[in-house]
Amino acid sequence: MNSKVLGAATTLALLAVVGASPSPAASASRTAPSAGLPLGAPGLTETRTTRTLQPGVTLTRIVRGADAAALAWTVELSIPGGATSPDPDAPPSALKDRASADELAAGVRARGFDARVEDVRTPAVADFAGGSLGWRVRVGRYDSQASAAAGLAALRKAGFTGSALYTGWDGEATDRGPWRVDVLTIDPRRFRGGLTASYGPDLENRETTSALANASGATAAVNAGFFVLDPKAGAPGDPAGAGVYRGRLLSEPVSGRPALVLRDDARATGVARFTWTGRVTARGSSLALDGIDRVPGLIRNCGGTADDTPTSLPLHDVTCTDDDELVAFTPEYGQRTPAGEGLEAVRDARGRVVELRSPRGGALPAGGSSVQATGDRVAALAALARTGRPLRVETALRDDKGRRITPSPATSIVNGGPELVRDGRTHITAAADGMVQPDNPSFYYGWVHKRNPRTLAGVDAAGRTVLVTADGRDTDALGLSIPEAAAVARSLGLRDAINLDGGGSTTLVAGGEVLNDPSDAAGERPVGDALLILPARRGTAPR
Repeated sequence: MNSKVLGAATTLALLAVVGASPSPAASASRTAPSAGLPLGAPGLTETRTTRTLQPGVTLTRIVRGADAAALAWTVELSIPGGATSPDPDAPPSALKDRASADELAAGVRARGFDARVEDVRTPAVADFAGGSLGWRVRVGRYDSQASAAAGLAALRKAGFTGSALYTGWDGEATDRGPWRVDVLTIDPRRFRGGLTASYGPDLENRETTSALANASGATAAVNAGFFVLDPKAGAPGDPAGAGVYRGRLLSEPVSGRPALVLRDDARATGVARFTWTGRVTARGSSLALDGIDRVPGLIRNCGGTADDTPTSLPLHDVTCTDDDELVAFTPEYGQRTPAGEGLEAVRDARGRVVELRSPRGGALPAGGSSVQATGDRVAALAALARTGRPLRVETALRDDKGRRITPSPATSIVNGGPELVRDGRTHITAAADGMVQPDNPSFYYGWVHKRNPRTLAGVDAAGRTVLVTADGRDTDALGLSIPEAAAVARSLGLRDAINLDGGGSTTLVAGGEVLNDPSDAAGERPVGDALLILPARRGTAPR
């Protein structure tokens, strides 16, 4: 959001929510929309079903194009570098230059398959010109997934690699659906519950959105920010960007990337861009921190310090590295801090050093914390920390103008990106947020351009918080491209909106049940954190 909205979201006195009377039973109604979602061809059949979950909270399911005829399946091949490629040693990918795609297609045709070469063009966004992303090679048009799988098996037997895909996921504007979108709307004028983010028992482990909702007795919930999934990228469950819970900064921002700011009373929801600073101080000297509550040396989504490799800029779904780091750990991290070479200054609940351990890693005292050093930061921490002496850790969240922000205990902040809508206008910041990767156009193709399950959030002109999920990766729910997600946000009246984690993470829970259709084959995916809508508690006074 702009600085005016940021100030409203972070500098007003934030009040704790303290209950109200139990919510009435949910009511259901069917309404005809005044205007359909801006998806596919005009005039598609669309239904909207709305019910009240508790005072001030409604859930609307939108189904568009349910009567759409099925589209074809196809096989998309991985394109090697090839003799004509600018980089013949580049790994195979979905998109390459025209010459490499033509070379592969010719080889496929020589083996008796009907190959075609297609230019993939993508629309411009706020900070990326769009145009041609590259060329893809596809084989066949099949009437079912099983037929496409059989075609893929034949191609693999001939020495080619690829995957079977439904062409409805390509994002063509002429497609007729179907789409399935769920919209949670929280009106602060009537809402007497709580709106918060939860990571569960600790940061370092993952829980499903439904488990997080049920543990808190939430009326409804959606998945929230990006997080570490692969243990090689850090601690699974650790937020991959800004994380503020009950006013405490427990995960540093990916420098400059947007985040969703929420208040417990659902007022002043907004989108803001944050940076941070942190220091460890003792005996008049101090050291700069590299991170909070994450495995030293691994920076998911990048956006860290100047000595990180390969970049200090945001780079989505990439894990940057740094052998020389100083990382602070809070009691919320987990039962044990990460183990490895280096030094760890363990602090008690009063901030005094009770142990210097090497190698690092282990349990913390009750209410205690620690600071870990690796590489050339070990000697600096060893010179600073003394057993029995105070070691102070200070962190500061800063807005896009460098001003220090002090969240209240009623504030939650979860990471996301890219921005979708700013001040009521489409504003997709794919390049600034690390989704444009010049050396890897296939990433933009799969992550931004193509349709996927999506979760997004924002605030409308009336100050209502809106949480949206869109199912995808299915033939009866196509999903959304990022430009389509922005168009949906605008059509729902959002003034500011941000993309949250999507894909297999996209989950909507209400009444203790998962109401959408998560796309992972295993079912609902455990995630890093979730946004919870809590019921009112007894004794809440009207606001």
